[in-house]
Amino acid sequence: MSDLFAKGTIEIRGARENNLKNINVDIPKHQMTVFAGLSGSGKSSLVFDTLAATSRRELNETFPSFTQQYLPKYGQPEVDEIKNLPVAIVVEQKAIGSNSRSTLATYTGIYSVLRLMFSRVGQPWVGYSDWFSFNLPQGMCPKCQGLGFVDEVDETQLYDPDKSLNEGAMTFPGFQPGTWRWKEYGNSGLFDLNKKIKDYTPEEYDWFMHAEQQKLKNPPAKWGRTALYEGLVPRMMRSVIHSASGKHHQETLDKIVTRKTCPECGGSRLNPNALKSKINGKNIAEVCHLDLVNLLQYLDTITDPIAKTMVRELKSKINALVEIGLGYLSLDRGTDTLSGGEAQRIKIAKYLTSSLSDLVYILDEPSVGLHPHDIQLITKSLSKLKEQGNTVVLVDHNPEIIKAADYVVEVGPQAGSGGGNITFCGTYPQLLASDTITGKMLRRPLHFNEPRKPKDWLAVENVTQHNLKNVSAKIPLGVMTVLSGPAGSGKSTLVNAIKQKVAGQEYVDLSQKAAGINIRSTPATYLKILNPLRNLFSKANGVSTKLFSYNGAGACPRCKGKGVMITEMAFMDPVVQVCELCGGKRYSEEALQYQYHGKNIAEVLQMSISETVDFFADVPKIHQKVSLLEKVGLGYLNLSQSMTTLSGGEVQRVKLALELNHSGTIYFLDEPTTGLHLEDTEKLIKLFEELVNQGNTLILIEHNLTLISQADWLIDMGPDAGKYGGEICFAGFPQDSLVEKDSRTGKSLKLQMDTKKE
Repeated sequence: MSDLFAKGTIEIRGARENNLKNINVDIPKHQMTVFAGLSGSGKSSLVFDTLAATSRRELNETFPSFTQQYLPKYGQPEVDEIKNLPVAIVVEQKAIGSNSRSTLATYTGIYSVLRLMFSRVGQPWVGYSDWFSFNLPQGMCPKCQGLGFVDEVDETQLYDPDKSLNEGAMTFPGFQPGTWRWKEYGNSGLFDLNKKIKDYTPEEYDWFMHAEQQKLKNPPAKWGRTALYEGLVPRMMRSVIHSASGKHHQETLDKIVTRKTCPECGGSRLNPNALKSKINGKNIAEVCHLDLVNLLQYLDTITDPIAKTMVRELKSKINALVEIGLGYLSLDRGTDTLSGGEAQRIKIAKYLTSSLSDLVYILDEPSVGLHPHDIQLITKSLSKLKEQGNTVVLVDHNPEIIKAADYVVEVGPQAGSGGGNITFCGTYPQLLASDTITGKMLRRPLHFNEPRKPKDWLAVENVTQHNLKNVSAKIPLGVMTVLSGPAGSGKSTLVNAIKQKVAGQEYVDLSQKAAGINIRSTPATYLKILNPLRNLFSKANGVSTKLFSYNGAGACPRCKGKGVMITEMAFMDPVVQVCELCGGKRYSEEALQYQYHGKNIAEVLQMSISETVDFFADVPKIHQKVSLLEKVGLGYLNLSQSMTTLSGGEVQRVKLALELNHSGTIYFLDEPTTGLHLEDTEKLIKLFEELVNQGNTLILIEHNLTLISQADWLIDMGPDAGKYGGEICFAGFPQDSLVEKDSRTGKSLKLQMDTKKE
């Protein structure tokens, strides 16, 4: 153990952020440390909200105050001191972004080097590097403006021909009579507001639908002096379809807009001039379309001495991506199509080629979305980061990640208020022999269930979307089926084909995407229990329900219900202080004097879901709903916690909680064990078994071997990712996959069983 600390430690003293109980912990430098423990036990509070936040905050404070105003803001964590703290690089699970112009090549900087290479050695010479950029006028395709696609609008879906403008002829949300968007047409003076659209002359219809943005001649008095008029189709394209606001109307837009590959550039994004230039028979778009493994082979063919340094730089960046298991991606892959796991691995690969050392890399569950086969690639990459003289700290539940650690810290023993303590520090062998929750779960042997008999079968045939190679599959109904396989092997594509097959039938689609959740959403608002809660306080104390709203009559008069006072400091960070009057409770003294079962309204909203289950045992309206969240393993959440802070897996389980009352329905889930400790995973498996016993069909994408072993049917995709995958390597009872030589999942199951026997 002493060798572990030979290069020093990061010393954390008196950490009290969120549920942390004034804890002390030492993290060995230049080693890999994994923080484990139940979901909600305090791991993230310690690693991200304390360690990472302190490092980022103190680094920002080294810049001039003028510069600081443009940097991200990090609060002051509740901690006495942290010694020997390196600069932190935080690699989170968040997707890279949704910009249609961003590709793997542009995000990693590879495209800049490629453009330079084509401008130097490409034949014929067509221009400088800017002439190969699809984001600049010199290089972009004029038809699609460098997007690679064009959107065609079915304009008949935008209006009701039997109505006038006054009657609400424009059907898209936000264009109803009286709205500011409607006034752009109603106040223009161009139309008879009581004339039905079907009665418009061709000229009127063209003005209404297709006119380019322009200043009006002799507009009426109601028209703004600087206002511009624009037809409905170009107006929709500019301000809705191709803007961030379009995401809010995605379902409606899907019925109106058809996205097609650009007919002029064929999806290459570039103009004909840029595509003329070639190196060894390929233009820059063709090079970007190669998967990374084949791209490396192509780079080996470039022998021009002028390109030598550029080829070396490209190989270095691409090799890092291939080594971390992303060789199936192509450089023209849009970053908006990458999963959170892929995005995180791209970020890790970027740091593998960095010359910097003595940093602390902090990772948030790098195992998410990865098959056990891919986990080995991640652990090798993390070891490389460590060997470069860095400290690696991660929060993870995956047994293989924990096993690869030099040092393990468990936070617990329970979730929420029952956690926040250090329950174990030591090596993996010591953890395995310990009496901790994680140690016990790691020792538990893997076993297979007796598969249940299906009620019927659902067949999908000859699926060829994306990378699937004419795949046909049978899915049993009335049981639990898991689709497994390496990331990018075609699991989601096959599941989408199954969804198309059952389209028209009732099914429950539980993705990890946040649905209907905004910054004001909390478990209390999502479950719709705030009104019943206010009514309880009102009835128990004989006062108005309005008194128990911190957005209304019950708000603290000083902070107006925010709980904090914010003082703007010009170029410096705003000073955020807990409100001295209410102590951060948001409520007025009057509201806080009233109690229900010995607690005031602020104290009730600070309770965890688990605590509220007992507290509201005699209030069916509230008890029933909080019990559902407890049932899906979210008992550690706080009633007043912002829903925007939840992980994709947590969001999925919140949605699942409100869909537990079905029978004879198909449930689709995407990696439901994301972010769950081994013990929480077992609870979720029991819940799935209950759903099957209610007569439902479960179809899950999953990598967790414990859950896979409990499935009734396994479909294993592979053998690898991208064009190297897209096949069914095994279909049958999970136990039978152990002897299937082509099944990566079968091999992983066998390896885990053999390891636990030892």
